[in-house]
Amino acid sequence: MVVAIVLGCSYLLVTAAGLTGTWATLNREPTNAELKRAAAAEVARRWQAWPSGRIFPERLSYSTTNGGHSEFAGRLGIVPGTDCEPAVDSELGAILRKHGCRAVLRATYADQMQGVVITVGVVVFPDAWAADRAYKEIPPSTPDDAKRSLGVRPALRAAAFPGTAGARFNDAARQDRTSDRGGPYVVLTTSGQSDGRPASAITKVRPGLPFESAPQLGRQIARALSQQSLPDCSRNEWKC
Repeated sequence: MVVAIVLGCSYLLVTAAGLTGTWATLNREPTNAELKRAAAAEVARRWQAWPSGRIFPERLSYSTTNGGHSEFAGRLGIVPGTDCEPAVDSELGAILRKHGCRAVLRATYADQMQGVVITVGVVVFPDAWAADRAYKEIPPSTPDDAKRSLGVRPALRAAAFPGTAGARFNDAARQDRTSDRGGPYVVLTTSGQSDGRPASAITKVRPGLPFESAPQLGRQIARALSQQSLPDCSRNEWKC
């Protein structure tokens, strides 16, 4: 009987200690390492968790070199599909596939004068390291790109939207391309004129920077998607 009582008390003490430890673990403040992991995981989920209008805002600002004032690009439409292969030229698709492309989200904007159309693509990778490796393999844009008979390649494919300023924008009309990176995302842009003139029709270098808005739009979207927020474990979007 004495042995049974002692064993029973021991079991009770062990159980109490275990429950106390579990309660302390569940109710303690998260460590810095855990907060960093939660923040990184939240960034990686944004392409699925955020509504498309948050990823691609209705208006994005950009600065002009001539005059140095701010203007706004308006969103013309968002492509519903997210498959990697149809969104880019085959040469670029091979690079993205090699590094584990999960999705490509695309939207098209027009500058304030609606003379330039820009398709922006967010390429989703498993992590920031894969995105960085893919970004470094993307061929840099060169001035000769605008003189190629097939347009700018390899690049993000143009996304036209009927009834808008970008209705005539197709792959042959691509005259400029840029790339940027933020976290597990690579942001690509491809630009052309709203009248749909093909790149092969451009025989002279035009003055100024007609497509200067494109990299600015891409940079804003990349920054918004990759900027880590302070985790708030009380909100449903966080898993702490």
